[in-house]
Amino acid sequence: MSLKNFGKAALLVAVVAACGKNRQQVTENGLKYTIHEQTEGNRKGKVGDILTLHLTLMNNKDSVLRDTHKEGTPFQMLLQVPPFKGSYEEGLTMLGKGDSATFYVSADSLFTKAMQPLPPGVQKGTDIGIAVKILNVQTEDEYKKAQAADFEKQKGVDAKIIENYIAKNGLTGKAQKTESGVYYVVTKPGTGPTPNKGDVVQVHYTGKLLDGKVFDSSRTNPQAGGKPAQFQIGVGMVIPGWEEGVSKLHKGESATLIIPSTLAYGPRGNQGIAPNSVLLFDIELIDIQKGQPGQPGGMPQPGR
Repeated sequence: MSLKNFGKAALLVAVVAACGKNRQQVTENGLKYTIHEQTEGNRKGKVGDILTLHLTLMNNKDSVLRDTHKEGTPFQMLLQVPPFKGSYEEGLTMLGKGDSATFYVSADSLFTKAMQPLPPGVQKGTDIGIAVKILNVQTEDEYKKAQAADFEKQKGVDAKIIENYIAKNGLTGKAQKTESGVYYVVTKPGTGPTPNKGDVVQVHYTGKLLDGKVFDSSRTNPQAGGKPAQFQIGVGMVIPGWEEGVSKLHKGESATLIIPSTLAYGPRGNQGIAPNSVLLFDIELIDIQKGQPGQPGGMPQPGR
């Protein structure tokens, strides 16, 4: 189906749906759906837009497979041309900001097209229920401008949090600041060289929240087996705050990095780390291999 015809079909379905909220219906392409909330006149999503939404995935027995409400962070996606007949991307073009619906999609089509095996609890030949609540609809340009504004705002928030932490913990005069806003406090001086872009470093690390709660450590992480982590400087293997902070350290040196959220996991957070969290990392720079490609050998990639 052409984009032009697809748009007409979606518009027709949207009109019909407005007359039958909470009643399951089917589009011409076979997508089963139920509209829960829909505001007439709202700008609807179209191919190329960025959608921010909460979604809940359910199997055919209504068991929840994923719920972004519980994860604490909404899902963001680029709305693309429907990859197969009956895909939920078609349904998303019916919805605008504040609207909600549930789509019922063939599990076989959904996961086969994504080249993924059926997840536990999902049987072949059944439908996946996808309940969505649209939080925002933006063009790519609107999205980028909003992200840039949020980033600048968060930088100011992080800076104040870090300044308060430094003052409260008696680190004034000890904490050094990098160009991008990472602070580091040397706890054991080293006399070796500092790493450059392209070098491979080995470090032991312990990651903490500002309240001191440990969320990861190379010394106790079972995947690391107590071995130091290894990564290459300047190729994006770890969060930006790690790259910049570790680059300031000398071989054999230990330090605590204080990393603003904008140089860590940002508004999405990570496992065990809330969105927009300033992080602490106790780092020991063990070794530097000059200008050689990294050979992680199964070691974890810290900060990811």
